Amino acid sequence: MTQTHPAASAADPAAGAAVKAADRAHVFHSWSAQGLIDPLPIAGAEGSYFWDYDGNRYLDFSSQLVNTNIGHQHPKVVAAIQEQAAKLCTIAPGFAVDVRSEAARLVAERTPGDLDKIFFTNGGAEAVENAVRMARLHTGRAKVLSAYRSYHGATATAINLTGDPRRWPSDTASAGVVHFWGPFLYRSAFHAENEQQECERALAHLEQTIAFEGPQSIAAIILETVPGTAGIMVPPAGYLAGVREICDRHGIVFILDEVMAGFGRTGKWFAADHFGVTPDLLTFAKGVNSGYVPLGGVAISAEIAATFDQRPYPGGLTYSGHPLACASAVATMNAMAEERIVENAAEIGERVIGPALHEIAERHPSVGEVRGMGVFWALDLVRNKETREPLVPYNAAGAANAPMAEFAAACKRGGLWPFVNMNRTHVVPACTVTEAEAKEGLAALDEALTAADAHTV
Repeated sequence: MTQTHPAASAADPAAGAAVKAADRAHVFHSWSAQGLIDPLPIAGAEGSYFWDYDGNRYLDFSSQLVNTNIGHQHPKVVAAIQEQAAKLCTIAPGFAVDVRSEAARLVAERTPGDLDKIFFTNGGAEAVENAVRMARLHTGRAKVLSAYRSYHGATATAINLTGDPRRWPSDTASAGVVHFWGPFLYRSAFHAENEQQECERALAHLEQTIAFEGPQSIAAIILETVPGTAGIMVPPAGYLAGVREICDRHGIVFILDEVMAGFGRTGKWFAADHFGVTPDLLTFAKGVNSGYVPLGGVAISAEIAATFDQRPYPGGLTYSGHPLACASAVATMNAMAEERIVENAAEIGERVIGPALHEIAERHPSVGEVRGMGVFWALDLVRNKETREPLVPYNAAGAANAPMAEFAAACKRGGLWPFVNMNRTHVVPACTVTEAEAKEGLAALDEALTAADAHTV
C-alpha cells in the first residue's frame, strides 16, 4: 500500500473531495476527454515526494512532466521567488532588469559554444516556435525537418513538428514540416544490426530526405538531443555530429531541443555536452527552474543573433523574462551548482539506476530494452522479448491499453508515481534523488512489473 509521510499525516479527505469537486466543475484539462478523467487532488509535495488528502505519499518517478529537476519545494528557490515578489513582481520585457540579465548570463555560461544570447519565453513550446521563426528569417527558407519519434510542444508550429499522435488532430499538412526517421536500433527503421550501422543508415536516410525535399528550401533541422516523451533513445556515437556536418554543408540551421533533456537530466548541464556538438539554436524550459514559475527560452548563436542587430526580430511575449520566473531560474542554477545536483544525477544514474534497471530486465519477461543516462531512463515493455512486440499497440487506448494501465495502477499501489507513455515506463526522478530514494522506487517498479509480465507470451 502507499506509504504515509509526516507532512501528510494530517489527512483531510473532506478537503480533498472539495478540491476535486471544484476541479470537475471548472477546470478543463489538457490532452483529455473531460468526462473520462479522475484527477487526483494533491495536498503537498517536498523533495522527491508528493501526497494526497488521504495521506497517501508517492515517490515521484515522473518529476511531474520531467521538469522538477531539483525536486519539489526547494527552499532556496521558494525564498528567491518570495524575495523577488517583494522587490519587483513584474515589468515589461523591454526594460533591463537585474534578475533577467543574471538568468540569461547563467544560462549562456552553461550552453555550448557561442550560444550567448538568450530569448526568454513562457515554456518549451514557445521556445520551439521562436527558434523556428528565427531560423526561417535567418535563412529565408520555409521548410523544417523533424523526427517522427519526437515531441516539441502543443503550439501551432511545435505540434506540427511533433512526431507522436498528439500531432494528428492539429496537423495542417501545410506548416512546412517534413518528418524523417531518427536512429533507434531496438526498433530500427534501417534493418541495422549494430549502433554504427544504425548511425550510418540514419544519416544516409536524412541526406536522401534533404536531397528529395531540396536543400535550398530547408531552413532548419530540429532534434531533441535525447528524445524524451518518445522513448529516451540516446543517439549513437557520431549521429549528432553527422547532422551538424549535413547542416553546415547545406546552410541549414541546426536546432537542438533540450526542453526535457537539459539542466542536469542526463547528468550534464545540457545533453549536447555528451556528444561534443554545438547547435545554432538551443531551446530550453522545464529544468531551468524546475517549473516553479513558467519559463523557457532560446539560446542563440552569434551568427543568428547578428541577423537581428539592425533588423527587428518580429516576435515577443508580454511575460518574456518575467522577474519571478527569472529569479527562480537564478536560484535554481545556483543551487544546482552549489549542491552538485548535476553530478548527483550522473552518479545515481551510472551507479544505481542503470545497473538496477538492467538487473530488473533480466528478471522480467516484459522488459525488452533498458536505455538512458543520468536520471533519464526508459523501459521498453514487450509481449515477447524475441519478437519485440510492444506490450500494447502504438497509440493504444481503452481495452487495448489495459496491460499498461494495470502496470501503472500497480506502481501507484506501491507508492510510486510512474511516467508511462505507450508501451514504455520512464524512470525520471528528480536530479536530487538520493540513493535510498532511487532504490525505494526501483524496488516498487520491480514489483509492479509483475502486472506487465502477466501479459507476456
